[in-house]
Amino acid sequence: MTTILETKISRRAFLQTTGALSFSFTLAGKATGAFAQDAAARFNAWVSIGADGTISVMVPVAEMGQGAVTSLPLILAEELDADWSKVTYQFAPPIAKVYGNYHPLFGGAMVTAASISTPGYWTSLRLAGAQARRVLLDNVAQQWGVPVSELTTEPSMVVHKASGRRISYGDVVKFAKVPEAPPQITEADLKKPAQFRLIGREDIQRVDVPSKTNGSAKYGIDVRLPGMLYASVLESPYEGAKAAQVNSEDAMKVPGVKRVLPLPFGVAVIADSVHGANKGRRALKVKWDGGGNPNASFDSEKALAEYARNAKDPNAKAMTAFEKGDARAALGSSAKTLEAEYSSVHCYHAQMEPMNCVARVSADGQSAEVWTGTQSNALAAFVASNVLKTTPDKIRVHQQLLGGGYGRRIWPDAVAQAVVLANITKEPIKLILTREDDLTAARPRPMTYHTIKAGLDGSGNLVAWHHRLVSENVDAVAAPPRFKATGGKDVIGWRGLEQPFYGVPNMLAEAVREQRGVRVHAWRGIGSGYNKFVSESFLDEIAHATGKDPLALRLELTKDHPRAQAVIKAVAEMADWKKPRGKDRALGIAFSDYHESFSAGIAEISLDRKTGRIKVHDYWIAGDAGIVVQPENAHAQLEGAVVYGLGSALTEELTYKDGAVQQSNFHDYRLIRMSDMPQIHTKIIVTDNSPTGLGELGVPTVAPAIGNAVFKLTGKRLRQLPMSASRVSATLKA
Repeated sequence: MTTILETKISRRAFLQTTGALSFSFTLAGKATGAFAQDAAARFNAWVSIGADGTISVMVPVAEMGQGAVTSLPLILAEELDADWSKVTYQFAPPIAKVYGNYHPLFGGAMVTAASISTPGYWTSLRLAGAQARRVLLDNVAQQWGVPVSELTTEPSMVVHKASGRRISYGDVVKFAKVPEAPPQITEADLKKPAQFRLIGREDIQRVDVPSKTNGSAKYGIDVRLPGMLYASVLESPYEGAKAAQVNSEDAMKVPGVKRVLPLPFGVAVIADSVHGANKGRRALKVKWDGGGNPNASFDSEKALAEYARNAKDPNAKAMTAFEKGDARAALGSSAKTLEAEYSSVHCYHAQMEPMNCVARVSADGQSAEVWTGTQSNALAAFVASNVLKTTPDKIRVHQQLLGGGYGRRIWPDAVAQAVVLANITKEPIKLILTREDDLTAARPRPMTYHTIKAGLDGSGNLVAWHHRLVSENVDAVAAPPRFKATGGKDVIGWRGLEQPFYGVPNMLAEAVREQRGVRVHAWRGIGSGYNKFVSESFLDEIAHATGKDPLALRLELTKDHPRAQAVIKAVAEMADWKKPRGKDRALGIAFSDYHESFSAGIAEISLDRKTGRIKVHDYWIAGDAGIVVQPENAHAQLEGAVVYGLGSALTEELTYKDGAVQQSNFHDYRLIRMSDMPQIHTKIIVTDNSPTGLGELGVPTVAPAIGNAVFKLTGKRLRQLPMSASRVSATLKA
């Protein structure tokens, strides 16, 4: 097996997560060393066991359809040797010091993003489970007067094989004492993959699915409190826009409308029903004042032309994102050079559940409770505390299921708005944005422009690579502390510029920052969604220019990386790459790495040359994300990511004029329809490497695979996302 960078957690980091809450527990209001008959014993910050054998695992991330409330408890349960039927979960409170993700990308932040929940918590959850198991064994050894080395465990049972004695975890809790100092557990004490009993089993289903299929699941939008009022907000069209004139007369005539409140983020209507709030919002007449704000003049079409000029300007200020060798010198001495330009537009997250939050603020305005589906309950608590000028520990966040996140629910603007309104009214407030206001308040994937160059030697070998990205910096908006700490780098938006698995000796990727005031944010697949479209499309151009098969070129460039080769070979076999498709169909291929995971995709397409509409008939994808906790869910994650990738590749387009989003709902922001869907074929390659994440792995290869198939069919290269029918028609006519 090849090895890759594994996510490690330091002993200090682990002790922070297991020790901070580890050995304090309350029984009927008292702290004690032994557990009462009906008590739940907390063995560390992550797990408690009840006298009835119920095992409760803390889940520090959001559940937005990715299966986290199953996979993370499953990891801990594996090392605890738990009976899975007795395992349940609860969402962890927003205490980042205890429940933060110590993946290198997050460094202890408590956030659900970038497909790194499983890799980020893999080690700490396993150590916590093993630690709790050892406490159980030590207690039984003392109770029975036998050496702990003679004890073993079976699912939720401690067993002494020599005497045949057995005792359930629940019964152990009745006499167990948790030591003040936790048992010393190291990674060497953990199970080897061959010993896994729960991880990797196909028959273990997601625990959240039954409630989602019978309608009992509770999302943020379902929360109701006694005496609750409802709010709808006519969102400001861009950052900094203020309501200069508000005609609220018609809104106040709507039955049930209580108040109309002009605020910095828009104009809110408070009513005693959802219907009243929305009807009042529609009745508002508002004139917005940009106050000289440059955001007010943003025009995405005009700006893209300016991006293009900066992409080609050698004097534009560029920061290095990835470098190997000396690409500029190698380009200058190459026997042949190739150049191309690509671009992409803004994309809306289009999550099924519009942004919402319920907030209740104390009478003194110094504490609050919020009920919401958020990708970062710690950030939600922090922002709510800032609104009230208090501290995050005074904010209780009730985490709800998310009806789609994709990065949009990281930013807690709905929380801030709901807390502001609840603080003004001193009544519980339920804020629900209409789809129109959700689009107005969009925090989209950034618009981008790219120039890319390659140098070939006299034998046609690729020896130089230079990729320049021009876009707004996502980290500057979404992660200001990291943006500052890295000196202005964009960890989110630059993802995918790096090319560590292609054996090109001289490579340079750089980025030019634009500042246009758009509220950009993380979007599923982050920068890889557009950066891999560019690099994988350009690689096909190189293959065509050198007379090489696109599959063969990728295998040639990845010859030193067996895992990369494995997914490329697997998808070629799945799609039967060399099989003739006839004159009306064609295949395109693409490869991508993503946070040390690997995927390769092949699209089979046809084209209506009259309308310019691309039809994807089949899409094959192979992925390797190391150890797979839930195989069935892994396939579902790849499938869902492909669907998301199809939308941004073919139809989704957000445009701006005078600073404002021009689309208002799904009639003019077109998502993929069921009739557009191809057959999706997935293959998961399981290796013994630590898990590296699957949720976004399927996105990056979709667009380039489709574009490469179109080129194979027509000889025309599509250079902008989305590859809409109008763009395809224009390209065919050019």
